Amino acid sequence: MGAGKSAVGALLAADLGVQLRDTDADVEAVAGRPVATVFAEDGEPAFRALERAAVVDALAEHPGVLALGGGSVLDADTRADLVALRSPVVLLTATWEHVAGRLGDTSTRPVLASGSAGAEARWREVMAAREKHYAEVADHVVPTDGRTARAVADVVLRLLSLH
Repeated sequence: MGAGKSAVGALLAADLGVQLRDTDADVEAVAGRPVATVFAEDGEPAFRALERAAVVDALAEHPGVLALGGGSVLDADTRADLVALRSPVVLLTATWEHVAGRLGDTSTRPVLASGSAGAEARWREVMAAREKHYAEVADHVVPTDGRTARAVADVVLRLLSLH
């Protein structure tokens, strides 16, 4: 969340001459509403079911760069699918100090808006809960702190050439 997957994904797709597909956008297209609205009106379980379906479709249909929502790894079947992929999975990471400025209005980030803790405390809690799942699926980990999207994309391209 806030690590730059959309910006870096767009650059990678352009560099590789393929399309970028974002599962959050797929969820929004199916639901006909923004992710935050789906979360607020239908709850997290309903959103996660839509997200899982979007991931299944994207993995089956999309040959380009795929940007998954940060919480998609909470689903055990999604993790198994990602581990079984013949394509590399790249995790972009960032610290709160760098993410805070990128996130903007956290009320549009349902996971951060939920609960009684402030955005930073909630972000740290969410990242700690997801960390083991990210480690399970990631072939490469690329820190984004202090790097432009272009610099991160260049690191990913180098890693992909080694994969």
